Amino acid sequence: MTSATADTPLHRAIGPKLLILFVIGDILGTGIYATTGKVAGKVGGALWLPFAIGFVVALLTAASYVELVGKYPKAAGAALYAQKAFKVPFLTFIIAFMVMCSGLSSASAAARAFSGDYLGELTDNALPPTLIAILFVLALAALNLRGVSESVKTNVVLTLVELTGLAVILAIGAYAVLTGEGEPARLTDIETGGTGFALMTGVLGATALGFFAFVGFEDSVNMAEETKDPARTFPRAIFIGVTVTGTIYVLVALVSSLLVDTEVLESSSGPLLEVVKAGGIDFPHKLFALIALFAVTNSALINIMMASRLCYGMANERILPRAMGRVLPRRRTPVVGIVFVSLLAVGLVSTGEIEGLGDTTSFLLLCVFAVVNVAVLVLRKDPVGHRHFRAPTILPVLGAVTSLILASPLADRPAEVYIRAGVLIAIGIGLWAVNRVVMKAHGQDD
Repeated sequence: MTSATADTPLHRAIGPKLLILFVIGDILGTGIYATTGKVAGKVGGALWLPFAIGFVVALLTAASYVELVGKYPKAAGAALYAQKAFKVPFLTFIIAFMVMCSGLSSASAAARAFSGDYLGELTDNALPPTLIAILFVLALAALNLRGVSESVKTNVVLTLVELTGLAVILAIGAYAVLTGEGEPARLTDIETGGTGFALMTGVLGATALGFFAFVGFEDSVNMAEETKDPARTFPRAIFIGVTVTGTIYVLVALVSSLLVDTEVLESSSGPLLEVVKAGGIDFPHKLFALIALFAVTNSALINIMMASRLCYGMANERILPRAMGRVLPRRRTPVVGIVFVSLLAVGLVSTGEIEGLGDTTSFLLLCVFAVVNVAVLVLRKDPVGHRHFRAPTILPVLGAVTSLILASPLADRPAEVYIRAGVLIAIGIGLWAVNRVVMKAHGQDD
């Protein structure tokens, strides 16, 4: 029997508990802290419903990732699975570039969240929010260029801080229930601007945006080569991670709608701060704002780093122009990749708001998830010589269908989301084409 963990050059230092916390930390962050109010604006008081549906969709796709990472425990994720299943290099590139762009749009949404009401609670800064968001992105780029040293144990600390903020919200909710505060009737109020088909598309649109809060678990598969016995460890870690965060999100949504009017939530770029202000527990508003800023900063930094490293990796594989893999000599950081992704992020924060950027992230990853779910079924004909989790066939089928539905116009998302995603992909295709021409000119084309 062939070992699933043979011939790996990376140190397998991550055990089951650390991996669970890593998955939770990857999912937590900007989504729940920043987009809760925008989801409420799409669906009304039944704010919990889109998060509950998103939870189910995330579990379906998580099952596919668990099967694939157990089968192929390599640090390449969706691009690896697409290449193994379809063996079309251009499709593999598109998947990798969409994952990179999803990280940029997520970081840009975090930058917009940073420049909003959470920061406003701490300062009286008169600078325009767009300028603050741009400066935020440039600060992250500078940190990235210096070389930000990360480890899973550091991520655990950051995760616990982010969880503290959400624990405060849940404590406020528990107090409200015990003291009879809030408006329970609001929890069943669905306001999507119509009935029948309009009601369905409204709920789907809210779910697609709310799904932004669940993205991140797919990044954890890149830790496969550094995890002890990944075929056994990943199923438990990913399922527990998604379940824990999904449960927290639904509860936070219930508390938010119970205590704060929908219009107030929708108009705020710091919706959970509104919950703290409305709750009966005297928790310092400025401290909560600081926790929220920490959460969105951490999410943005991780996503910018991921995107720049993906860019660097694609350049080294000669998928993108080789110059994009250039490294800063003293710092040993991918300078061209960092500059490239940071410029794209500046463009995104200059032309989009939290809702549109979050929806762009969801759209890009839902497209990727649809491919991953299909890849699971295709790769069933490729057995491996070690035991691994096998998802019931119905799960990847439902995962592909639900991902496509939420990525489609049925989700009632603005045209700007499709345009923004299309422009990003077009930039990638342009770079890919230039690289092909250069390689052909040098006789290096396969």
